[in-house]
Amino acid sequence: MWIKHLSALNFKNYAEFVIDFSPEVNAFSGDNGAGKTNLLDAIHYLSLCKSYFNPIDSQQIKHGNDFFMLQGIFQRNEEEDIVSCSLKRNQKKKFKRNKKEYSRLADHIGLFPLVMISPNDSIIITEGSEERRRFMDNVISQTDSHYLDLLISYNRVLQNRNGLLKQFKHRSFDSDLLSVYDAQLVEPGNQIYIQRKLFMESFTKLFNKHYSFLTDNAEPVTLSYESQLNKNTFLNLLEQSAERDQALERTTSGIHKDDLIFTVNDMPLKKFGSQGQQKSFLIALKLAQYDYLTEKKSYKPLLLLDDIFDKLDDKRIKRLMEMVSQDDFGQIFITHTNLDKIRDVFKNISCDLRTFDVAMGTVSETLMSYD
Repeated sequence: MWIKHLSALNFKNYAEFVIDFSPEVNAFSGDNGAGKTNLLDAIHYLSLCKSYFNPIDSQQIKHGNDFFMLQGIFQRNEEEDIVSCSLKRNQKKKFKRNKKEYSRLADHIGLFPLVMISPNDSIIITEGSEERRRFMDNVISQTDSHYLDLLISYNRVLQNRNGLLKQFKHRSFDSDLLSVYDAQLVEPGNQIYIQRKLFMESFTKLFNKHYSFLTDNAEPVTLSYESQLNKNTFLNLLEQSAERDQALERTTSGIHKDDLIFTVNDMPLKKFGSQGQQKSFLIALKLAQYDYLTEKKSYKPLLLLDDIFDKLDDKRIKRLMEMVSQDDFGQIFITHTNLDKIRDVFKNISCDLRTFDVAMGTVSETLMSYD
């Protein structure tokens, strides 16, 4: 699966662009702030119905305009799909596949899987558990549309239950009504927990393989799934925490508290991991995501590498490029400030490389030469 063509109107800092891609490697070079990352985000938007960096859709519209439009032509198993998205300010965004509008955006998720590696990924390590759950849910959702429905259902009931708990402050405690919400929360929650456990059994093996390769087995690391449901049933947890929930006016037990635990040399990665170890850990997570999606979908996702050369030492760059230039990977997109650096990286790698110059909200193809 690959994207052949991408066009846009009024998207972020671009008034307009039209680009045709190589099915192998595509590199965008230009100064910081020129719009390289925005091109990757346009691809992400068409694949997953949202920006990788900003959840507010209206902020994707170029300043001074009232709408944006994106269109891409994807090829998968010798068949072409035209995917388009449009958003007018103060209106709901519209997604279409082959001119037919989706009634639910969730039906699009997973058709054109994608993995993004970006400096922004550091929040997976440095921020709270919500970021790690989001990473886990993003991977699973691209392979299982039912899982996404479960998440939507769970979060809706959780919001209702929390609303009820806030109301108890001003009225008598209604244990019967709370029990109704408990039952509604437990059903999707248990299924999400099972799916996450199954996912981690496969994913951890893939992660370990990639971390070992990137670091040449430099140090032991662990990736584990932490959930309150590991030691108790969900219903028991809700019943035991009822009084605490009432006092705090929120649901304190459940799969919305799940976390991923990262360690290096048996110590927490966030506190004791070096910058190099943390970067290697993140890239291994994303490459494992790529492998997992490939296994589940039976075709290769898009791989987007945003400004990662400046974040890695030469040894890790060499290891990474050796890996992604093999047949295990499909179409790749790379951003970098220096075209010569891109030339050097791919000088001894046999692949079809197409390069683009990005400047002042414009993008144009450049000719590559290794003389």
